[in-house]
Amino acid sequence: MSAVAKILRGRTLSFHAEPTGPEDTAAYSYREDGAILIREGRITAHGAYSDIVREAPEAEVVDHRPHLLMPGFIDLHLHFPQVQVVASWGEQLLDWLNTYTFPAEVQFADPAHAERMARGFFDLILGHGTTTAVAFCSVHPTSADAYFAEAARRNMRMIGGKVMMDRNAPEGLTDTAQRGYDETKALIERWHGKGRGSYAISPRFAITSTPAQLEAAGALVAEHPDAYVQTHLSENRDEIDFTLSLYPDAPDYLGIYERYGLVSDKTLLGHAIHLEPREIELLTATGGKPVFCPTSNLFLGSGLFDDAGLRANGILNGIATDIGAGTSYSMLQTLNEGYKILQLQNQKLHPLRAFHWITRGNAEVLGQVDQIGTLDVGTEADIVVLNAKATPAMALRAEAATSLSQELFILQMLGDDRAVAETYVAGEAMKPRS
Repeated sequence: MSAVAKILRGRTLSFHAEPTGPEDTAAYSYREDGAILIREGRITAHGAYSDIVREAPEAEVVDHRPHLLMPGFIDLHLHFPQVQVVASWGEQLLDWLNTYTFPAEVQFADPAHAERMARGFFDLILGHGTTTAVAFCSVHPTSADAYFAEAARRNMRMIGGKVMMDRNAPEGLTDTAQRGYDETKALIERWHGKGRGSYAISPRFAITSTPAQLEAAGALVAEHPDAYVQTHLSENRDEIDFTLSLYPDAPDYLGIYERYGLVSDKTLLGHAIHLEPREIELLTATGGKPVFCPTSNLFLGSGLFDDAGLRANGILNGIATDIGAGTSYSMLQTLNEGYKILQLQNQKLHPLRAFHWITRGNAEVLGQVDQIGTLDVGTEADIVVLNAKATPAMALRAEAATSLSQELFILQMLGDDRAVAETYVAGEAMKPRS
């Protein structure tokens, strides 16, 4: 980490709250000639360039004008071992797992393979402007070790965990209730709270965990209350039916996790599409966090996430790529598909709210707004630089844009990694160059 002060100059945008609409200018700060002062990986000032440069005349200035500087993107649900099954043709959830995902994940028992995939994975997310992610690793501790070691090498704020799965998976891809507990506990001790890493206790989903394993996962949660929990919930109708056949005494799918102490405000629940009224009440009561995965929901034909309905119940939703059933590493393209899913339900996703969602909003889901997701003084200097004219189509459309909201919507609908001019991690430029 450089000890030299650095000023990033450009148009700056950071949110203080979720905007209620285009007129809600109090929800964000936007500066036409802004600057971010960075010292030792943290933001020490943010304001007008003329003010910041007077405050730190000795600082190195990196001029990104006319581009837009924002907090780095946050992706709340994806699968590190699925980098080589993205864009695998046709199937719904359970068949897709058996046909593509599980065979790919078996390979992560090999440390060399896991390390090579980790390098590629982190290059890809950084290239798309993502500076924090929450990922499932494979069942093998080697997978989680490779993931956290590469995150530490790049000084990234990352969350992850090895999946716990002791049934309904191929040979070589299961642990046992005891081994899953022991390996997870050792990984927590090795990686949780070390540098910028945090651990997520990760029973994959109820189909691949016996009651004994979910009980072990609950014991880990009780022993490590500051760790996260990540799993899957109600993605697909066949998945729900199979799950309830394995747990016939459960009141509903979420009730399985509830029984074993796995539902709290630190629980991230991928998909959460087909929810029962009792499950929604339980999420409201516990603070459990559904995570919207639009590109994978469309790809697997899973269903339409009811963002507005959940929000009306006081539930805080995240949004994520869900690589590899998700079809893009880009949080911009995730917003693109999310916009369309919500349109189908007569729900609106204004671009100001969209960009709040993938920055401060997802940081709020994680309970880490004091560290990431804004350009506030004292937060970590994870920053993305965006170019709304990055492609010929974007440049032509941008000629007619007359407001910040229109520019953001161009990025939301037409942007991808080409629109990411640079990605900063703790103040260091980190976007890979081909």
